[in-house]
Amino acid sequence: MTYHNPPTPPRRSATFDDAAMAEIRRAAATGIYDIRGGGTKRPLPHFDDLLFLGASMSRYPLEGYRERCDTSVTLGTRFAKKPIELKIPVTIAGMSFGALSGQAKEALGRGATLAGTSTTTGDGGMTDEERGHSERLVYQYLPSRYGMNPVDLRRADAIEIVVGQGAKPGGGGMLLGQKISDRVAGMRDLPKGIDQRSACRHPDWTGPDDLEIKILELREITDWEKPIFIKVGGSRPYYDTALAVKAGADVVVLDGMQGGTAATQDVFIEHVGQPILACIRPAVHALQDLGLHRQVQLVVSGGIRNGADVAKALALGADAVSIGTAALIALGDNDPKWEADYNALGTTAGAYDDWHEGSDPAGITTQDPALAARLDPVAAGRRLANYLTVITLEAQTIARACGHNHLHNLEPEDLVALTIEAAAMARVPLAGTSWIPGQTGL
Repeated sequence: MTYHNPPTPPRRSATFDDAAMAEIRRAAATGIYDIRGGGTKRPLPHFDDLLFLGASMSRYPLEGYRERCDTSVTLGTRFAKKPIELKIPVTIAGMSFGALSGQAKEALGRGATLAGTSTTTGDGGMTDEERGHSERLVYQYLPSRYGMNPVDLRRADAIEIVVGQGAKPGGGGMLLGQKISDRVAGMRDLPKGIDQRSACRHPDWTGPDDLEIKILELREITDWEKPIFIKVGGSRPYYDTALAVKAGADVVVLDGMQGGTAATQDVFIEHVGQPILACIRPAVHALQDLGLHRQVQLVVSGGIRNGADVAKALALGADAVSIGTAALIALGDNDPKWEADYNALGTTAGAYDDWHEGSDPAGITTQDPALAARLDPVAAGRRLANYLTVITLEAQTIARACGHNHLHNLEPEDLVALTIEAAAMARVPLAGTSWIPGQTGL
């Protein structure tokens, strides 16, 4: 009797997987790098790798229906005459008119106002709809200076100097010509329909000493009323935070690589920066070393999705968080009801990230009037407000379970990590041990 070994099944390479090979073929066929929007798609250590330790014998939980758990936060208490007072510690990140439709910007303002928080202009200037519907509006001051003018600086409630962004630290902005409509071109002083690429650094300063002078200029323009935020990408959080404080920031905004963008190179999104989980504790330690933790507020962003993420960020030492992609999803982005339209673009709901092309079926990341008209800003604003309410309630539920009457009373001691990587990044013990990798023994 003859025996035959069964054929060996074909094996695919873990290095040259389908996505890697498809990108090589695309690059070979076109000779150009891939541009897209959204955030990183690779798996990274994130807030899901942390767990809370609820109260039991060593701590008493708070009764949710009878005992208060405060959520308020004030941003800009260091130097500004008029700090921003928010009802919740969740803000809306900067997303420009140009990247987003006018209807989407209005909806963000409406939703943030209903929830008692702030929204942010993004690159390209301030629209009247956004200012009119945002009770608290932060004006972004970017390297491009598109739309920048002293009148709008004074109309804002705070100014955010953008040094870097989590999805592309060290890189400039992109807005392709098909999204530069007459109105966008007029606001940015650009020719209609021509690709726009903004600088990766500010044209009039090269370091923290120069930035200190720039901050003083902005304070004088606004009579020292407005808080000055400095936003940095998650690259070197300890030193970037310390230098931002030295330059005179009231608030530091720290954006990890899970944060989204309207458009940049895919290789940038996937391979530059650090996860937000790795950035928070070094930034907090910088503030503590300077004796300014809680006096200079820390706002973190990059992949915030739910109330647990909010609570974990605050437990690690942040004062507030900022959301971008989650806010767009709450408005209706990547909604399965537009699945047929997404399919016609060669994608599917939940995977659409070609925001730079301006063909968003949901009417959010587009300047096409017909598509933008699909978004009802009043209804979308209510959806955003509902979402903000839910994630705040979730964070409160966790804080009460840990025995705290304010979200800011959450602390690293309330957390353990599920993986060695998360334990090292967040500097909390690996679950079941007292071991913080690189710091303590078993």
